[in-house]
Amino acid sequence: SIYEMFGNECCLSTGEVIKVIGFKINKLIASICENNEVSRFSAKVELPLNFPGLYKVVADKTPYVSIEEITRKVSIGPTRFGHPCFYSPEDIKLANFTIKHGEQITFNSVEEVNGTMAVNCVVVRNNRSYSFTLPLSQEGKFYECEDDQIYTLKEIAEWKIPKCRNRIVKLSNTLHMWDSSYPLPEKFNGCLILMPVYEVQAVMKFRKDIVHILSDLDVEVKDITDSYDISSFLQPLSLEDVFERTSMEFPMVAEILEGPSGSQKPYNLLSPGKEIVIYKKYQAARVLASEIRSDSPKRHFLIPMSYKGKFKRRPREFPTAYDLEIARNEKEQLHVVATKAFASPHKELFSVSVGDQFLVQQCQTSEILYEGRKKLVDVLACEQILSDTYKKVLLPMYMEGSFVEVIHDKKQYHLSEICKEFRLPFNVKVSVRDLSIEEDVLAAVPGLRFEEEITDSYLLIIDASSPVESWEIPVYRLNMLVHLLGKHVQTFVPPMTKTTVEEINEEQYYMVRRYENQTLHPPPRPPKKPT
Repeated sequence: SIYEMFGNECCLSTGEVIKVIGFKINKLIASICENNEVSRFSAKVELPLNFPGLYKVVADKTPYVSIEEITRKVSIGPTRFGHPCFYSPEDIKLANFTIKHGEQITFNSVEEVNGTMAVNCVVVRNNRSYSFTLPLSQEGKFYECEDDQIYTLKEIAEWKIPKCRNRIVKLSNTLHMWDSSYPLPEKFNGCLILMPVYEVQAVMKFRKDIVHILSDLDVEVKDITDSYDISSFLQPLSLEDVFERTSMEFPMVAEILEGPSGSQKPYNLLSPGKEIVIYKKYQAARVLASEIRSDSPKRHFLIPMSYKGKFKRRPREFPTAYDLEIARNEKEQLHVVATKAFASPHKELFSVSVGDQFLVQQCQTSEILYEGRKKLVDVLACEQILSDTYKKVLLPMYMEGSFVEVIHDKKQYHLSEICKEFRLPFNVKVSVRDLSIEEDVLAAVPGLRFEEEITDSYLLIIDASSPVESWEIPVYRLNMLVHLLGKHVQTFVPPMTKTTVEEINEEQYYMVRRYENQTLHPPPRPPKKPT
């Protein structure tokens, strides 16, 4: 059988030995969904996995009948996507623990326990976690729990579509300006039924690249696993696979099978066939920054702490008095000017006019007269700046106005200084570009908003043929496959580490913010008007 895949002709001749290394969803067939069924008026559209948009997964109403069925059909793994949640409509009594009906059970991993395959599970009860195992032989009805996270289509295809089932998703954010080429109706925000189309990933004995074979290819095969030495085949690994190795296994030598796209260093150095030393794995800090502009789309960046450029402050904008309280700093007084008028309904509190300037003091409570009754409300104590004096005033914390910061600080700051001295988010512009990198993409951006400091997973790599510099590469945003060569690596001190400012797209931005914030409590809501 001869076929063409991704522009490459591939011949599967009689007697060819192929090692299947995985199954992967190649694309999705989508139909508009009404009442959990395909709409009669919906045409089927083909969506590539990089189709723009963020989606919520709708819980499957069909139950699983055993733990074994769940492990066979649902992806359970070490990454943050691989922890599905289920509940049972009936109590499950274990040796020393009872799972209550309706209680959310998180499946973390599958492993052998005392000679029996089981799933490691967690139940959270009264803010306390209880760990236990469920054997694969456990039967009952297990339903998917509702999932409030958002995902890209690629993430859904890799982790959230059970084998032999379709998946219903609800569009959460299009991340795309609608035009006539867009396959979904204009202003569509409903549900889609996704039907996966699979491909087989395989390696051949005398080829180093990965062969992608569509599942509908008309070819007959025979399973010879038990009678063939499969150790003679390559074992391709993704960066996530490499990162899951223990720290004791590093450094390791690898050959690149599939490299990333991109002209920026180090991505242009990571071409197929090149040998690299993967020196170690670790977590590193980054500052998530977004371009300041009123229109969209904004550009987003992950900036390493080693960035050598300098920044000057830019004015921040605050929509409420509550935001002023969050932003105020003990080291310097916050000076703002009002850009929107506000008429206070209470004589005890100040009415703001456009152009009024204030020095923010502190949050406190104040007594007001409301419908003939005295009531305590949260207020922000400020000093109004007049021509030759200051006037103490109280602004209601619920006040919806608009304020712009007045900057007196002309100092230039390194990134680490900003993170240490100020509370994010924080507005800046590059005043001195980083001369250690060929092209400083931040220098061309008129204004940046530092949103938050995050940690992410990285591998430190070195070109095996020219070990003059080492590079940090992100684990979860770089599509790359390698093959470990098993060569001995002598202990050595890695050369100077190079880091890059990584520009990320809109979807990656939402993903980074989601992962960083999912374990944090949301900030308190601003106070409401007294009632």
